[in-house]
Amino acid sequence: MALDLTRLRVLVAVAREGSVTAAAEALHYAQPSVSHHLARLEAEAGVVLVRRAGRGVVLTDAGRLLVARAEEILGQVEAARAELAEHAGLRTGRVRLAAFPSALATLVPPAAARLAAGHPGVELALTEAEPPEALTALRNAEVDAALIFDHDDPVPGDRRNTTVTPVLQEPMFVVTPGNGAGQGPPTALETYAGENWIAGCERCRTHLTALCERAGFAPRITFETDDYVAVQALVAAGLGVGLLPGLALRAHRHPGVRAVRLPEDRRRVSLAVYGRPPAALPVQAFAASLAATAEDGPWL
Repeated sequence: MALDLTRLRVLVAVAREGSVTAAAEALHYAQPSVSHHLARLEAEAGVVLVRRAGRGVVLTDAGRLLVARAEEILGQVEAARAELAEHAGLRTGRVRLAAFPSALATLVPPAAARLAAGHPGVELALTEAEPPEALTALRNAEVDAALIFDHDDPVPGDRRNTTVTPVLQEPMFVVTPGNGAGQGPPTALETYAGENWIAGCERCRTHLTALCERAGFAPRITFETDDYVAVQALVAAGLGVGLLPGLALRAHRHPGVRAVRLPEDRRRVSLAVYGRPPAALPVQAFAASLAATAEDGPWL
């Protein structure tokens, strides 16, 4: 007995909609065409599948059995089509990524290499942007994905219809003058209450200010820079201390600084994509490469 996929699809639609007319509308078929497919399917199956009930139809026991199997069959066929489309679609494509500097210097290059090895036809275009600007570019369709970070409060910006997937959590470090040998033990932030601080721009220093307030003091900020290389150079020169995340220290470590981990403080790194899942196939491929790279570590 051969069962035609189109006729199985018609039967499932009739079962779902409850009538031939409604099924025809749902499938964008003419009503006589739906009736014809049902009649042919019953002939192929050799049993009655539906019975009229008022203005609609009801399934027979055989009809309910076949509908259950038809849904499984059609689901498997659609899954196979999707897998083939994914295989074909990833022969070419492009991912435009916005990412913050320390991620571009650490996570992104090996993830890009992994993507190129697995999907050589997919092009990756990179743009440096801090999280608020990256989210704006994402909403404006200027990029396809944004690698962002946040602390206790979400990154400023409109996140409506945005899917955010965690990548990793970075510990935070107080960077102090030292010989650069290893990392110091975890310590309390109030230890540095009397120090001069090197901090980022007004927006970027919010996290430092909040941390210090919880520790009972206001940081005395004497230098302002978002460049993690410059922060370490200033610290090494004895001009103050700074607060840096693990990726920044992974990207560049000045030999004249010591990193002291703050045990309760972390920074969340995530990949943001506009719209609900699933993302476009090239973006999915990059996200998988990024996740695998994050697992490789150590990045901290």
